[in-house]
Amino acid sequence: MMKIHEPAKGDYTIAIIGCGVIGTSWAALFSSYGYTVRLWDAAPGWQQRVDAPIAAAKSQLRDLGISGDGRLVYCPTLEAAVAEAGWVQESTPESLDVKRSVFADIGAHAPRAAIIASSTSSFTWTSLAGLVLDPSRLITAHPFNPPHLMPLVEVYAATDLVAAQALGFFRGIGRRPIRLRIDATGHVANRLASALWREAVHIVASGIADVADVDAAVVDGPGLRWSTVGPHMAYHLGGGPGGIRNYLQHLGDSQVRRWADLGSPTLSDDVREAIAKGVEREAAGRSVDVLAHDRDALLIATLRVREALQQ
Repeated sequence: MMKIHEPAKGDYTIAIIGCGVIGTSWAALFSSYGYTVRLWDAAPGWQQRVDAPIAAAKSQLRDLGISGDGRLVYCPTLEAAVAEAGWVQESTPESLDVKRSVFADIGAHAPRAAIIASSTSSFTWTSLAGLVLDPSRLITAHPFNPPHLMPLVEVYAATDLVAAQALGFFRGIGRRPIRLRIDATGHVANRLASALWREAVHIVASGIADVADVDAAVVDGPGLRWSTVGPHMAYHLGGGPGGIRNYLQHLGDSQVRRWADLGSPTLSDDVREAIAKGVEREAAGRSVDVLAHDRDALLIATLRVREALQQ
């Protein structure tokens, strides 16, 4: 749930390490809540590439009433970016070799009390903990893309104290953080999304429906409902006055039969080609940038409606 807050006060500094799609989105969000944000990326010429995406994301946030103007500082070195940071948001490529080098430098130069938050989508906390000097201050903080619009952040921390600090921080910038109780591959949302996509690929590969119709079935069916309630609550409501207990008693066996019939597709060359061609037909010549713009416009409209209903 996105809530509109007053921009954060004070000189608390956040470092962004890695300024790709995720890092620039985080930078826009943090600065729009009034934080000083210091950015660094290893790629040559990165400073010239981040202005436009950050400005576009900040414009979208202003449309949602989030209009703080924290400073953005482009730093020449990682050391300069993290030297005074209370929070380090690592958003580098999903490579252990890259992260090993970056985490070593963060640990050497960031203040000892700084939280090191990894935006990783594929690595577990356990796989990253050995890369930092002090694992107690490491958390995984996986956002959904784009982080400045999608409220979900999935947090895993080794201690209750650090978890509470991280959850409070993300709530303060309008996010809806959840805490993983067990360090799990794919966190929560990506596991759910992967399970759905596996069956979507199976449906296409088996000839049940084509790509566009599968996507339409999700968007105009359960996807629309899932934007208001989660899967457990959806089935609770599907049980009528008796709720989830009634559903499990009368329809639970039908779920088991469906589970037994779900597919386990492989991404063979033929399946890859069928998926790619289907997506290209669905895109109908629209570029990724245009599709992303349209997605973001719908996200903003949805967030506005949700906010209005919750007031």
